[in-house]
Amino acid sequence: IVRSPKVFLLDEPLSNLDAKLRAQMRTEIAKIHKKLGTTFIYVTHDQTEAMTMGDRIVCMKDGFVQQIDTPQNLYENPVNKFVAGFLGSPQMNFIDAELKEEYGQYIVEFGATNGRGNRYQIIVPESKVNEDLGAYVGKEIILGVRPESIHDEEMYLSNASTGVIDANVEITEMMGAETYLYLLCEGIPLTARVSPRSTARPGDDIKVAIDPNRIHIFDKETEKAIVN
Repeated sequence: IVRSPKVFLLDEPLSNLDAKLRAQMRTEIAKIHKKLGTTFIYVTHDQTEAMTMGDRIVCMKDGFVQQIDTPQNLYENPVNKFVAGFLGSPQMNFIDAELKEEYGQYIVEFGATNGRGNRYQIIVPESKVNEDLGAYVGKEIILGVRPESIHDEEMYLSNASTGVIDANVEITEMMGAETYLYLLCEGIPLTARVSPRSTARPGDDIKVAIDPNRIHIFDKETEKAIVN
């Protein structure tokens, strides 16, 4: 800082700190960055650090740049499955599914392994339909759903016209301001981030609603994003 460099290079500076001190140091580094007005290049494997501290994030895999964008755009509009899974904690749920078209609507269908169990459907909202989607009708795709887009509240369940599924609660984690539900639906593991007032307990069979307006769809072979 004394030498007034044009660029600061920080290589995982907080990796050896405990959780509380790491959170404090994130704030301190952000204050220094704002005060100096100098470019910081910050390397981290911690997505929380990247999301909270970065103005722009370069997301890399195996030495290759996957996407460069603002934290919000990376989170909401990932270019591929890797970026989608890297940003966000707990990470995005990925479900093997099939895309169908019925009565002019695109439908994502999943569940029922080996012909047993239930088939669940999510109607793709008009706002998410694009010119690429038609080429995937009848093909296998990957459905991406973030934990906060899975709801167990009665308000969501009663108003949901699509995307309501049955699940068994395996584990619950009370985080204070929120609760994580680790679910199993037709053999598919799912994580939901719900209200701390949730009454779900391990062993319960419950219904949850997937918000169709927040789904992502990826090409099964290339893992590139088709719909965000």
